[in-house]
Amino acid sequence: MSSLDRRSLLILPLAALAACGFTPVYGPGGVGTALRNRVRVQEPDSPDEYLLVRTLEDRLGRADAAARYDLAFKLTVRTEGQALTVTNETTRYSRVGQVDYTLTARDTGQIVASGQVENFTGYSATGSTVETLAGERDAAKRLMVILADQIVTRLYSTPALAK
Repeated sequence: MSSLDRRSLLILPLAALAACGFTPVYGPGGVGTALRNRVRVQEPDSPDEYLLVRTLEDRLGRADAAARYDLAFKLTVRTEGQALTVTNETTRYSRVGQVDYTLTARDTGQIVASGQVENFTGYSATGSTVETLAGERDAAKRLMVILADQIVTRLYSTPALAK
């Protein structure tokens, strides 16, 4: 295969992306640029919500007085036993989280994006009490990061936010 053929094989997918209106998230006019430091996330009311808000603000930037959007959410977390011994002792748990979110334009009050994300993390309960509590705290942190990342990914894929 000649070098010209190889180059055309590399250029063809890029041309197809350009033709479909693909815009990089952080490129000029991308959604990432439109949201950066412009989303005011609701205040947390629990340790789990604090972890979620902290991660959302890390990903989207912390809004200043010129915030264009409000992000409201309802977080639900539950713990479920996953593994039982023959003596009916739970040795593994899952923390399951669900977030219903709504992104609203502050100037018009119009809902720009909304949805629901859900995921889970797990931890072991076979060690000492200290190990189990540390695993539970770590699972809570990981779950909030996963849920925040899912929300941000959904927001970044909202066509109405691209300029």
